Amino acid sequence: MATFSSGFLQFTQTGNPAEVLHAAEREVKPPTGHEVLVRMRYAPVNPADLNFMEGTYGRTPTPPCIPGHEGCGEVEAVGPEVKSLAKGDVVISLLGTGCWAQHVTGPEHAFAKVPSRIDAVQASMLRVNPVTAWLILKHFIELEPGSWVVQNAANSGVGRALIQIAKRFGLKTLNFVRREELIAELKGLGADEVLLDTDESVAQAKLILGKAPVLLAANAVGGDSAIRLMDVLSSEGSLITYGAMSRRSLKVPNKFLIFKNLSLRGFWVTKWFEKATREHLYDVLEPLTEMILANELVTATDEIVPFRDCAKAIRRAQENSRSGKVILDFA
Repeated sequence: MATFSSGFLQFTQTGNPAEVLHAAEREVKPPTGHEVLVRMRYAPVNPADLNFMEGTYGRTPTPPCIPGHEGCGEVEAVGPEVKSLAKGDVVISLLGTGCWAQHVTGPEHAFAKVPSRIDAVQASMLRVNPVTAWLILKHFIELEPGSWVVQNAANSGVGRALIQIAKRFGLKTLNFVRREELIAELKGLGADEVLLDTDESVAQAKLILGKAPVLLAANAVGGDSAIRLMDVLSSEGSLITYGAMSRRSLKVPNKFLIFKNLSLRGFWVTKWFEKATREHLYDVLEPLTEMILANELVTATDEIVPFRDCAKAIRRAQENSRSGKVILDFA
């Protein structure tokens, strides 16, 4: 296999992603040793990708950088020492960045094989949001079937995944959103209750819940929205913060700590991937893959854009009116 030229996206300085991201070409060499060369097919534009290019993410970039936290592709070639993958295998990247390229080279353990019949667009969005939702529901506390879980930003990628995964576990979800038109849509997805994220809705939520305990809340917003979740949580409940969409700090009223003894935890799926064993990894990925194949887990997509039109894709991803994820096509 000879060296060849391949396209990719990069930024050479942090700033507005639509302005700093651009397409370029590089030489790709044949894989050696335990390396795998993957022909990328699709990759979503996530908020984490935008934050990474802005320089506001939890991990500081050192430009020039290739962004892209997840994606799906096909193994094009393997090094002579590779044992777990073969040419033609469909895989998702576990690298955590660098997915926005036509070809990605990495060690074989940096890719996870998925069934070849899986929808490649859906598979490209498997690593971040569905895994985050699964672990929020399973990693922190054990919930009995029929238990309630509350969350804000329920129309986000994680929020939608959480609704569908909770349904698989037999859990009920009470969901807060910012726009009224989302209520019917999320109920159609399987949400039990959907309310506007306002102070007035807290009383309505408590009325719906009655005496049922609420021991788990997923917070992607922070600020006043997180306080509303804490108000709904029962004594000894846990608030899991995995995002900060409002960019407002989490300020905790003393009463929730003193009288409710709430537990406040943070979760960043990147750290989980860094520590997870191969067994733990597939314990999560395999059932999620089964759900995608059974059409029980569907991540909404807004538009599929050729990667060379990256400015258009980024601008669309920055809009709040989207109906789902913007997907980069690396064909």
